[in-house]
Amino acid sequence: MEKKLKVGILGGTGMVGQRFISLLEQHPWFEVTTIAASPRSAGQTYEAAVGPRWKMDTPIPESVKQMVVMDVNEVEKVAATVDFVFSAVDMAKEEIKRIEEAYAKTETPVVSNNSAHRWTPDVPMVIPEINPEHYEVIHHQKQRLGTSRGFIAVKPNCSVQSYVPALTAWMEFEPYEVVATTYQAISGAGKNFQDWPEMVENVIPYIGGEEEKSEQEPLRIWGHIKDGVIEKAAGPVITCQCIRVPVLDGHTAAAFVKFKKKVTKEQLIEKLRSYRGFPQEAALPSAPKQFIQYMEEENRPQVRADVDYEKGMGISIGRVREDHVYDFKFVGLSHNTVRGAAGGSVLSAEALVAKGYIKAKE
Repeated sequence: MEKKLKVGILGGTGMVGQRFISLLEQHPWFEVTTIAASPRSAGQTYEAAVGPRWKMDTPIPESVKQMVVMDVNEVEKVAATVDFVFSAVDMAKEEIKRIEEAYAKTETPVVSNNSAHRWTPDVPMVIPEINPEHYEVIHHQKQRLGTSRGFIAVKPNCSVQSYVPALTAWMEFEPYEVVATTYQAISGAGKNFQDWPEMVENVIPYIGGEEEKSEQEPLRIWGHIKDGVIEKAAGPVITCQCIRVPVLDGHTAAAFVKFKKKVTKEQLIEKLRSYRGFPQEAALPSAPKQFIQYMEEENRPQVRADVDYEKGMGISIGRVREDHVYDFKFVGLSHNTVRGAAGGSVLSAEALVAKGYIKAKE
């Protein structure tokens, strides 16, 4: 790419916004030129607006420290400075819907980390290795919005990344029933242990809204476009429990699967290791070379050892074994704020650029 695209971060002072800024610091295609946040942060430098709330391991990039934060509600003003935006705003669901559509209607593509539009029928919800064909629904969305280049695309919930890639790799064996339990890191709530000391040595067996998302969003990912909207798949049927555990980064899943077709452990492992998608074929900048790694050790994957696999963009699967109630069971691990949040959105934006949906404004 001869000239980098100008990118805005909506909600740039929160944890996911911070992760976007960290990931984009040396990006070969994208340059952060605008950061927008709530009116209370607007007018301050980014460094001052974030203050002691910076949660990344690496320092605030020098390129954004003195950038003056804009008011996210000044849609036209913000949109005029960028080619497209990443959305990580912290608002009520209906407010997020309104503001993301408002940006799209300024002819500014919106790649959102938020859940507000995940079930809007003509908004693609994509894991680029799994269902990039869903981007084709953007044509119908543009007709509804009355835009020529503005649209909204979203990524799915962070919890599904740890088991859906494996199930996708096994689709030819027709999985039809899945029981999953996710053990989810506290950064998924936008917090660390300093913010949330109650989580030290604690487990909370409830995360609001997560179980429904974990059961239903995979069906939309596996769905198809019909009459200008995405229809979710009928199966496999998934039932899920979501538990908050005292881990900073990394969502682990323990899953049990029934298959319609006879399959061996060796076949399942081979399918994981050989699985590739559009990001690998197109050699996108943020794409992991090996999307799914299979780990032979009985005690892997582990959060400390494996969460940063492929810079947090890869999926780690282990303990595939036969089960005496279900056919097989396995354990999965994904980085919830990289692959599951900002990194997944960055990869989606790269795919949208590669497919011609995002271009520089003229």
